[in-house]
Amino acid sequence: MAILLTHATQLLTLRGAGNSARRGPQMRELGIVEDGAVLVSEGRIAAVGPTAEVARHELLRRLGEVEEIDCRGKVVLPGFVDSHTHPVFTAPRLVDFEKRITGASYEEIAEAGGGIRASLRGVREASTTDLAEHVLRALREMSAQGTTTVEAKSGYGLSLAAELKSLEAIQEAARQWNGTVIATLLGAHVVPPEYRGNPDEYVRIVCEEMIPAASQRKLAQFVDVFCERGAFTPEQTQRILRAARERGLGVRAHVCQLTPARLAPLLELDPASLDHMDCVSDDDASLLARSDTVATLLPAANYFLGLSTFPPARKLIDCGVAMALATDYNPGTAPTPSMPLVLSLACTHMKMAPAEAITAATYNGACALRLERKKGSLEVGKDADIAVFDVADYRELPYWFGVNRCRTTLLGGMNVSSSD
Repeated sequence: MAILLTHATQLLTLRGAGNSARRGPQMRELGIVEDGAVLVSEGRIAAVGPTAEVARHELLRRLGEVEEIDCRGKVVLPGFVDSHTHPVFTAPRLVDFEKRITGASYEEIAEAGGGIRASLRGVREASTTDLAEHVLRALREMSAQGTTTVEAKSGYGLSLAAELKSLEAIQEAARQWNGTVIATLLGAHVVPPEYRGNPDEYVRIVCEEMIPAASQRKLAQFVDVFCERGAFTPEQTQRILRAARERGLGVRAHVCQLTPARLAPLLELDPASLDHMDCVSDDDASLLARSDTVATLLPAANYFLGLSTFPPARKLIDCGVAMALATDYNPGTAPTPSMPLVLSLACTHMKMAPAEAITAATYNGACALRLERKKGSLEVGKDADIAVFDVADYRELPYWFGVNRCRTTLLGGMNVSSSD
């Protein structure tokens, strides 16, 4: 069935970016149409513009039944692209949560057996079906808040069998969800306990066993590495990412979250994104601005960790870096499926303008997954991934927090959630 959304108080099209990420002042250009409309047919956008214009579209005369959604008093925008999540786990990490409240640091919790390794046993023992059910539940929670595209990482199994099982669970959940899921192998999340005395052997397993298997079975589109003190060194990270590229997979990395790292060697590998970036230097920010790599910032992690500092969004934007926002949904440091909450954190703690935050969470998020030709803006021919919010002004999206104002989400033209 075709769908016609009409009379949006503000229709945020984000049109006109071409096929490259928005930078600097471009991030404030939302392409707003007042009293806007979108015509959806066969899962794609067939027309977009003022309601009076779209209502006369010649396609409407040829279509059969058309579902009309009245968007008066509402803001309509591209569905959020959550380009960094870790949904394959079995239980919350409540011990970590309590320890952190009493003052334990991220690294102290990890040394005590908490952190990423604490999720290992649950994932290794769970069935693919159980893991898929957890992932699907997260995807549905995300779409209820306006997210239509999700990057989903493995990374809590840390063995060949458990990492492949995690990717299979992502694939199984994706088949049951109408949105788009991009799977990422994160076998190099941390070194598992059985290889702590021989991390290079684990790196070999990631390079020579996990990556080839994931590529051959088409279970992942990207490979990620946590490049950080206590996880993987820059040299190990480069080795893993080179192995991924040799197998035809895209690459991305967690970097500069807790400690600085040189970006030049990583940028030579053409990563789609470098994520966290809390500790990036001025020189590396300038280097990043000259590349096509997107910097994905994850303020929900800083909030949940109780940190006083947040990723340097203003520095990155002002020097011309292509920047995205994502939830970092995970059981240890960012247990939230809410992109609207991330928008609020970006504005209040990183001093991003509301328009910049929306661009970072939609079009630039699509660029971080190299999906900008299909996602992230409302333009003819693109996938009909659309979110409708019960607000009259786009600045209300980050203004309200702790409440879900999303009323309707279209995933590839399918109306999957509405409170009306």
